[in-house]
Amino acid sequence: MHQPTDMRRSYDGLVALVKQHLGMDPLSGQGFIFINRRRTQLKVLYFDEDGYCLWCKRLEQGRFRRLGGPAQAKMALSQTEFSALIEGLQIAVEKRQKRWRNRPFAEQVMVQ
Repeated sequence: MHQPTDMRRSYDGLVALVKQHLGMDPLSGQGFIFINRRRTQLKVLYFDEDGYCLWCKRLEQGRFRRLGGPAQAKMALSQTEFSALIEGLQIAVEKRQKRWRNRPFAEQVMVQ
């Protein structure tokens, strides 16, 4: 997967990763996912109307699944893919039916 994230980082450290490593704007309203080397801890950083929010999850058993290829530093997840990642589900979509979407926050989550 991509480079693992040091889970000791908090708001400022993760904001710096978004700016420097991903080259993105952390104030955009998108969510950014960071996973540690062992894939047992996950943090989601996003900016809402008046400040940064940080959501964390640590697994007591198992690991978060790998997303994307080894060289893929960022990718967009749908709400379903994000939920599957959090719940430990593996979802294979053969063909997605075309639908109109307004792309809410959960569909703009970027993976680190």
